[in-house]
Amino acid sequence: MEIMLASANPAFPPIRSTDIMPRLANTGAHTLSGAVIEPRALDELLPNWAEMDSHPLTQPATSSTMRWFTSKRSFPMPHPPQMSNKGNYILSLSQFTRWLGGIAEEMGVEIYPGFAGARLVYGNDASGDGDAKKKNVTGVVTNEVGVDRAGRLKDTFEPGMQFNAKLTLLAEGAHGSLTKSVIRDFDLRKSIGADEQTYGIGVKEVWRVKPDNYRPGEVIHTMGWPFDWKTYGGGFVYHMADGLVSLGLVAGLDYANPYFSPYRSLQQWKHHPYFRQLLDGGERVAYGARVINEGGVQSLPKLFFPGGALIGCSAGLVNVPKIKGTHNAMKSGMLAAEAGFEQLMA
Repeated sequence: MEIMLASANPAFPPIRSTDIMPRLANTGAHTLSGAVIEPRALDELLPNWAEMDSHPLTQPATSSTMRWFTSKRSFPMPHPPQMSNKGNYILSLSQFTRWLGGIAEEMGVEIYPGFAGARLVYGNDASGDGDAKKKNVTGVVTNEVGVDRAGRLKDTFEPGMQFNAKLTLLAEGAHGSLTKSVIRDFDLRKSIGADEQTYGIGVKEVWRVKPDNYRPGEVIHTMGWPFDWKTYGGGFVYHMADGLVSLGLVAGLDYANPYFSPYRSLQQWKHHPYFRQLLDGGERVAYGARVINEGGVQSLPKLFFPGGALIGCSAGLVNVPKIKGTHNAMKSGMLAAEAGFEQLMA
């Protein structure tokens, strides 16, 4: 389905939803982020990516700054060196995922977008150690479709598909349901003394701004207002390609105030004088939210289990001081694939 986002401003033409996010049943439709990505893993995976047609890494980051917000003003802050974005790119992560998915399919990889993993398939361990209770993961079952709210089967019902595999890699993102079950069943966190994972929620919008307000490649992170001193969080403003600006707030999900609303705080934040100047005469073209791992290294569980491994945000591989995780997710998948191939060949 393609949605036309009409514009009330004649200075801006209508924009298609697929200009921002892929079609709902396409690879990448589940992916939402700012995003500023570090290309190290991509350089290893596809050394000639810059020569490929239609790659989405068209807007390099040109500057990185941090500002402290009060309700009426903002002040420059020292910028942590680990947050430098030199050599990084600002892009739509959904478009980036869709582009990589197309390359994978050209190489013969089968991708099933639009299907969720509903449960894991377990089998008896083949090690021959006589422990009947020990299990290994042997695949995944996808979700059933065509079921109404009362659990009744509709005419469109289709049962879930079972995919059996010698190796199952879980890349569900933060707090995935299959990941939770495998961490519990194989005691992956307590067995190595890892801390519990912690989470934040990011709420974001994409705006098409007036040319006078557009500064391609500019990266700004904010602290302070609208959060109080008890609430962990901050904001971001990324000037993407094609006159688009991605902006949003990230709030730790351990906030104590039960009436605190990350979405309402985003709307309040947008009324700051800084955003009045940036967004004046522009229009919002997309919005969304996602959960983010914030536990860091101390919250990483054991990353492998009988029959598979955790990669990406399923493992919690977000570098919190850098506010970066895409390159870690890619590299973890590459390492898991190489290690898995060696084990299967052996």
